[in-house]
Amino acid sequence: MKVIIAGAGSVGSSIARELLAHRHEVLLVDPKPEVIGRSGLRGAKWLIGDACELSTLKEARVDEADVVVSATGDDKVNLVVSLLAKTEFGVGRTVGRVNNPKNDWMFDGSWGVDVAVNTPRLMTALVEEAVEIGDVVRLLTLQTGVSSLVEFTVPGGSAIIGRTVGQIDWPSDCTLVAILRDQAPIAPSIDDVIDHRDELFFLTTIQAEDELRALLAPAADAPVRAREADETADEDDAFDG
Repeated sequence: MKVIIAGAGSVGSSIARELLAHRHEVLLVDPKPEVIGRSGLRGAKWLIGDACELSTLKEARVDEADVVVSATGDDKVNLVVSLLAKTEFGVGRTVGRVNNPKNDWMFDGSWGVDVAVNTPRLMTALVEEAVEIGDVVRLLTLQTGVSSLVEFTVPGGSAIIGRTVGQIDWPSDCTLVAILRDQAPIAPSIDDVIDHRDELFFLTTIQAEDELRALLAPAADAPVRAREADETADEDDAFDG
């Protein structure tokens, strides 16, 4: 995969290092020549220039890139690079770094951003994840602000403990994609039983997050909707008959 990274600071260099370790082709674009020497990156290609300039992006052959990452410390630059990559060169996937959380609302499809990485918000979410057991925590916003990756740690006494994944009536625009149990990831099936302290990861629309919160709320506040309840009622009716 060919990846072009605008911005070779600490963030851009770290991303490049990981991609190179996975044998991807990486080109870094930065206006400062001195970043090459201090980056310590081996195997990366470099282009010294302003990534906001069309001439620089043409020289970088952005049209041949699979992904363009805007990782500078300037939100204006990251937005412009994403917009040019998407509209002028038709790049399939753009990732934009959000430095100021107040600018998060601009990092969407109207500016050519497919995935916005809000580092302050992500760090806050990770902190909340460690302490907010029993609440839905948004980890990442995906698909130009339409979808998100959220996490829920099952608290003791939760109404979903002991139920199988298939018995719970999840919101229609929400998908359980992974269960983390005892530090081991599990690909969920309908027969997996939810246990205390399971970490549940969902892909959901932003609108469906509130439905998910209501579903996973403590039983005293919002009872879990489960197919099992309907099935049990049907069985009782059949028995009475």
